[in-house]
Amino acid sequence: MPVAYLSRTEHFSAAHRLNTPKLSEEENKTLYGKCNHRHGHGHNYKVEVIVKGQIDPVTGMVLNITELKECMKSAIIDLMDHKNLDVDVQYFHDKPSTAENIAVFIWDNMQRILPKGELHEIRLHETDNNVVLYRGE
Repeated sequence: MPVAYLSRTEHFSAAHRLNTPKLSEEENKTLYGKCNHRHGHGHNYKVEVIVKGQIDPVTGMVLNITELKECMKSAIIDLMDHKNLDVDVQYFHDKPSTAENIAVFIWDNMQRILPKGELHEIRLHETDNNVVLYRGE
């Protein structure tokens, strides 16, 4: 059976502050620069979820794109859109809300609810120039 990679893209807006309690205030300022501003800042994120799987000979699909859309809404959009990640998302209460950690958070959530196929990659665009790829490693 042929294998294909299915990708869906969604967008969400969220605020955060790059800061870690493991460093002093001065160390945080030096490390994170303007992204450590005490009132935070926001991004319009673009997230791509890529699923790998065999193409079903009956349906012709790896996964129904509607199911993938619903999973992304539940695992990503409902939890992070128009939220302050550091305040509203428990996962970031003890770790910095870097794009890398956000990608891991999305991966973990998608892994738990993906009905079919194998999660292959999360591609998180924090800006047009800054992108994180995460494959569960």
